[in-house]
Amino acid sequence: MTITLPDGSRKEYPAGSRPIDVARSIGARLADDAVAARVDGELFDLTRPLDGDATLEILTSRNPEALEVYRHSTAHLMAAAVVELFPETKLGVGPAIDTGFYYDFQRETPFTPEDLEKIEAKMLELQKADLPYERKLTPKEEGLEKYAAMGERMKCELIGEKAGAIFTEYTLGPHFIDFCRGPHVPSTGRIKAFKLLSIAGAYWKGDEKGAQMQRIYGTSFFSRTDLEEHLKRLEEAKKRDHRKLGQELDLFSIQDLAGPGLIFFHPKGGMVRKILEDWMRDQYLKRGYSLVYTPHIARADLWKTSGHYNFYAENMFKRMELDDAEYQLKPMNCPFHILIYADRLRSYRDLPVRLGELGTVYRYERSGVMHGLLRVRGFTQDDAHIFCTPEQIEDEIVNCLEFAVDTLKTYGFETYEAELSTWDGGASGKYDGTPEQWKLGEGALAKAAARLNLKVKVMPDEAAFYGPKIDVKLVDAIGRLWQLSTVQFDFTLPRRFGLEYVAEDGKRHQPLMVHRALYGSVERFFGILLEHYAGAFPVWLAPEQVIVLPITDRNAAYAAKVRDKLVEAGLRAKMDDRSEKVNLKIREAQLMKIPYMLVVGDREEQNGAVAVRNRKHGDLGAKPLDEFIADITKLVETKAPSE
Repeated sequence: MTITLPDGSRKEYPAGSRPIDVARSIGARLADDAVAARVDGELFDLTRPLDGDATLEILTSRNPEALEVYRHSTAHLMAAAVVELFPETKLGVGPAIDTGFYYDFQRETPFTPEDLEKIEAKMLELQKADLPYERKLTPKEEGLEKYAAMGERMKCELIGEKAGAIFTEYTLGPHFIDFCRGPHVPSTGRIKAFKLLSIAGAYWKGDEKGAQMQRIYGTSFFSRTDLEEHLKRLEEAKKRDHRKLGQELDLFSIQDLAGPGLIFFHPKGGMVRKILEDWMRDQYLKRGYSLVYTPHIARADLWKTSGHYNFYAENMFKRMELDDAEYQLKPMNCPFHILIYADRLRSYRDLPVRLGELGTVYRYERSGVMHGLLRVRGFTQDDAHIFCTPEQIEDEIVNCLEFAVDTLKTYGFETYEAELSTWDGGASGKYDGTPEQWKLGEGALAKAAARLNLKVKVMPDEAAFYGPKIDVKLVDAIGRLWQLSTVQFDFTLPRRFGLEYVAEDGKRHQPLMVHRALYGSVERFFGILLEHYAGAFPVWLAPEQVIVLPITDRNAAYAAKVRDKLVEAGLRAKMDDRSEKVNLKIREAQLMKIPYMLVVGDREEQNGAVAVRNRKHGDLGAKPLDEFIADITKLVETKAPSE
């Protein structure tokens, strides 16, 4: 048979040769580094015989897909260890994920941290045994009978839903077999570095009405060095966890009595939030947006017109009966902005109409997915909707993307990535709009990105059903990628609401509509900022910028004058006049991550000065108070990312 390699060369191999045989014929190093193969575009086991002529690529650690195969194989290794140690355990699913892998298990006795240590030790034992991952083809009926006899109800359910007449399964050692599409690495000896990380609760198929599962998370890498670096990043991420910092710094809380996913901003957190919101509203006005305010609730008829009533119902809070109709909390701001646009007939001279709001919305997030500020049930979006003509659309997209990049840079994010999500050409029928609209929308997004020299990764078949979009993702201080800003076309809502404008030809036309959010939500952006800066906000964002610390009680009057002058200069300052040692006060101010501590004693009082301490750089020496105020004011005005 003839094998075509990625460089275009073609070689003859005996019938039934395997990808690993091809790799060995090319070179021992390639064979040693090989993880899986791509055969005629599909992922393939290295040890699976080839059926005939094929185009073949050997995948190594340099291929992104290889890590997914590697981690999926590690998930099977973990499951095999669990089955050997705890044979009563029933199997759920065990996929690779961006950060590693997990496997869901059903077991009456909860797993413990000590169990993780035992499982990891057993995994090492199986890894050293170099057990093969063996692929089997099984008739569906035979497989159902086998898994039913094993008591693997969930596997039977998956086979019934997903398997064809013949399905694949993989064995690993004498006790483990799993319904799985594969592929996998040839043997456990190929898995060099792994670590089990945590145990969490889960529901079968993510349905809270389904069976309760225990999910074990882990990760694996091609080298011990990469694993150690990842574990260090995880430790750093734990230190930066916004939930932990939010409590330590007294910024926000979630109150059990009120309910999960509902955020209470405390005074300090409220101050940071005010700064975020004030900056965004000021930018709206500078960039030609009109500020609007809309209700939190509306008749169900509005959501029927928008389509949310049917297509988004599971994410909306339940309807409530009021005097004249059913009402629902809003999950989106867009229909409200549309009603403002449609309140009167617009001329082409009125366009573009840019409506912006920091509007609070409510979505029914399941209990298992809520996460601090990052995934909540009530949140405030910096939402804007632009209504314009086809001739205006490219410039409007450019303005949105410039706004997004300026937002990131203002808050200290210099590295970011962008993705352009497109449709499938209409092949599936799952997208709204005409081919002409999609061509216009995708073209406008691509051209706008090119005008800004913004590199975008095209994501085929990832668009929203109502139109294409560009997502801007930031990279934080420890290299994590966060979904943030989005600019989205919408072909659906203008049609559903019958939006119009009178064009130059005197006829009525449907405007183009763009959704645009830059923070994503105030809550999520707050959480990202908190983790990015590890709670040490830059001076302009810090809820408390300066604290004045009198050395003795007799210096308290002067300290109060210093504080008052700072406040008069527009700074957020307070005084700690407790009868405690100044070193204790400094230590507590450091823990609260206050940027500047001004220590005042007899000498400073006599000279009209302050002894300046910085949370990062320590003692900066004495300065005249006016000079300090000038220095910190400059940091605030320039929005310096650090002091």
